[in-house]
Amino acid sequence: MPDHITITLDGLPEEVPSGLNLAQLVDLKNAHHAELIVELDRRFVHPRDYESTVLKPGARVELLLPAFGG
Repeated sequence: MPDHITITLDGLPEEVPSGLNLAQLVDLKNAHHAELIVELDRRFVHPRDYESTVLKPGARVELLLPAFGG
């Protein structure tokens, strides 16, 4: 098993450790926000599923912070 895999994170290629899950990616990117929305391969992932969702090579991840206001 390779040490690293390549995913697409927010539209850009990024190497991450093999076996990384979404919770670890959020930690790695210091993206802890109550409003954070995570999409994996264009599908919403509920925060309760971050720990059990392991990234695979070629995964497309978006870390989104909605803009509120008027």
